[in-house]
Amino acid sequence: MQWIEGGALARLLTHEQYQQLVENGRMGLAGTHDPMPVVKIFTPDAGATWLLTEIIPDEPELAFGLCDLGLGCPELGYVHLPELLAIRGKLGLPVERDEHFRPTMTLQAYADLAHRYGHITV
Repeated sequence: MQWIEGGALARLLTHEQYQQLVENGRMGLAGTHDPMPVVKIFTPDAGATWLLTEIIPDEPELAFGLCDLGLGCPELGYVHLPELLAIRGKLGLPVERDEHFRPTMTLQAYADLAHRYGHITV
């Protein structure tokens, strides 16, 4: 996990967020759970958004959450964090963490709304 401490991932996740994502990943392995998103990541120039809830403990580069690429069909799924860091929008801007995001619902509630409206609504 040296790439995390090397700064690349620190652009997207605080240490506390990373720890919460890992803990949620451990809870997910124990059974059914529906956590609140820990972090919202977005492209400032491309309309894509990710609400991440957990990191797979045995795969620290693999996160789970609600993924919306701005194409009208958001879905729950996995995202490879190094690939997320490599994404650039139309103007070449990298993805960012929404520092003002405060979850108010569980991931499934966000997913239900996203499926209804065709995009993530926060």
